[in-house]
Amino acid sequence: MAGVSGCMKYSMFVFNFLFWVCGSIILGVSIWIRVSKDAQQELEIDSSLFAGVDLLIAVGSIIMVLGFLGCCGAIKESRCMLLLFFIGLLLILILQITGGILGAVYRSQIETSLNKTLLVSVNSLQSSTEESKAFQEKFQKFERMNQCCGLLNGPADWGKNFNTHFGSDKICECDLNNQSTDLCTLFQGRYIYKKPCGDVIIKYLKDHLLIIMGIAFGLAVIEILGLGFSMSLYCQIQRK
Repeated sequence: MAGVSGCMKYSMFVFNFLFWVCGSIILGVSIWIRVSKDAQQELEIDSSLFAGVDLLIAVGSIIMVLGFLGCCGAIKESRCMLLLFFIGLLLILILQITGGILGAVYRSQIETSLNKTLLVSVNSLQSSTEESKAFQEKFQKFERMNQCCGLLNGPADWGKNFNTHFGSDKICECDLNNQSTDLCTLFQGRYIYKKPCGDVIIKYLKDHLLIIMGIAFGLAVIEILGLGFSMSLYCQIQRK
């Protein structure tokens, strides 16, 4: 009867230990951000981003569980744990592939949904509630940082709030040192940024899509290696 390869066994253990450590870091940092008011203020995270933090908590927990199953399954030579690890990793890989296919198929719907989200934000720019004012102040900082104005229709998105002052800064006002025709345009007697911020946001998402795809591809390769290691070790234990 063939024995279990020591190299395969300990490679599987090290692989899953690193997997478990990554999961622990993601889970720990996510919980810290979720419960710590200081962390939320420092990272400028408000309640609208809690769904993303909660998703990271779920992802960290799943990675930790899978890493634990892989480590224990390799060291204890437990076929049950290795099989659970294999099924869990396979499900994640299937979800990744499905998500990628759906993202490609429903790309136009995703863009429409993004435009609807931007439209809701336009309504916040035109509102006069206290909650909207807090959003408007943050958005004006975003405008200055990215040299843009409004979200979809430039200064018109601000409506009656266009001439509102936040501190010493005027909404959409172009930097005096950068009043070029490419960057600025004259509107209501003053120079403002020409480009809508919606274009900046969409460009940012498109520029980072390649990075996201690269990360997803890298994770898929690691997951396939994990599937191969676990099934190979499972078969060796079965033949032992």
